[in-house]
Amino acid sequence: MRSAAFLALCSATVSYAIPTIKAVGGKFFTSEGDQFFIKGVAYQLTENDPLVDTEQCTRDASLMKKLGANTIRVYHVDANADHSGCMSAFSDAGIYTMIDMDTFDTYILPDTPSWNQTQFDKYSEVMDAFHSYDNLLGLFVGNEIIAINNQSLAAPFIKSSCRDLKAYRDSKGYRNIPIGYSATDIAELRPWLQDYLTCGGNASENVDFYGLNSYQWCDPTDYQTSGYANLQVQAKDFPVPIFFSETGCNKPGPRLFDDQDSIFGPEMVNDWSGAIIYEWIEEANEYGLISYGPKADPTATGDNVVGGFTRAGEPTPVSPDFDNLSKHWATLTPTGVKQSDYDTASISTRACPTSTASGWLVDGNVRLPTLGETLTGSYSSMPSATATDPSPSPSETKNSVSGSKEVAGMGAGLVSVMMVFAFWL
Repeated sequence: MRSAAFLALCSATVSYAIPTIKAVGGKFFTSEGDQFFIKGVAYQLTENDPLVDTEQCTRDASLMKKLGANTIRVYHVDANADHSGCMSAFSDAGIYTMIDMDTFDTYILPDTPSWNQTQFDKYSEVMDAFHSYDNLLGLFVGNEIIAINNQSLAAPFIKSSCRDLKAYRDSKGYRNIPIGYSATDIAELRPWLQDYLTCGGNASENVDFYGLNSYQWCDPTDYQTSGYANLQVQAKDFPVPIFFSETGCNKPGPRLFDDQDSIFGPEMVNDWSGAIIYEWIEEANEYGLISYGPKADPTATGDNVVGGFTRAGEPTPVSPDFDNLSKHWATLTPTGVKQSDYDTASISTRACPTSTASGWLVDGNVRLPTLGETLTGSYSSMPSATATDPSPSPSETKNSVSGSKEVAGMGAGLVSVMMVFAFWL
């Protein structure tokens, strides 16, 4: 029987096989001082934790390496499970992980937001489970919590969760694992939300990175027509790393992934840190880069069959999407800047936005909720007297889709987020 010391030594050996990533100013850097750009895919095979099946992770990691991916995003994990095999498999393939800390019953809800001890405990358990893996790139405190324009009063609760989890990270002596947020691309809230989450001058309260779930670029289009030029203007000299935490519009199809040329090219590469493509597995939404077998009857049941799609096995590229993305990534290899040469004085300090009649309701650098406060209880963040509380009117950019792992792929939408407790689409 192996001793605990021997197991710990083996774990440590696996854990330190890849350079760690940290956020410095508006960029990611490896522990070796090189700038890091995300070439990622969303990886959630079912509603269950995908990082517990070592054999499946090994098969997928091998093909992801051929794709050119260096990062996966995982939306739901079981903090009590053993992730060592999968994390090792992805590390061996040079692939980092970005993991959402919330669970099906601990989301910060958009209309009745709260930040309580139960949520904190569940989120911190995920951090505890993954902090020792060097290929943990970052942790999300939320995904698309604010999905329509009158839900912005939830923003201080997002910031509070970031504050408390960063404090917990530091109190435990963990490395400075970046902690951030993944936002819906809504015109009425952009750039106010990204500015608010990085404003106030207190780094201990602000996000370490900002992800945008954007489906503006629908091939065939270009940098100007797609709206990416506007996104770039709003991201210029952003104070923390900003990247696409989901992207890959599939209408009208096929996906050409020409947006990658702009993201990793001279138009955007100085301010953006890459992109995560939605998604790895083929489902009914037809965003998959791979499939595990032919489509089954939607009512079929059996091992690894959910919603008419096989969820495990040997991954086979979906044509032409897989090849189109692979060809782009193979030619896009920005080196960026060395950390030793990077001047953080070049980034901009964002002012805390004041409330607006168009839907941003948080008026300036308001007091953040303390642990246990709720919007409908003791916490109050009042808009200015000139602002109104508009009726809900989602207004994502013209080419966007209602598509994210927690919206179209996983449930019925963030507005009805509680529905995901019961089923997986």
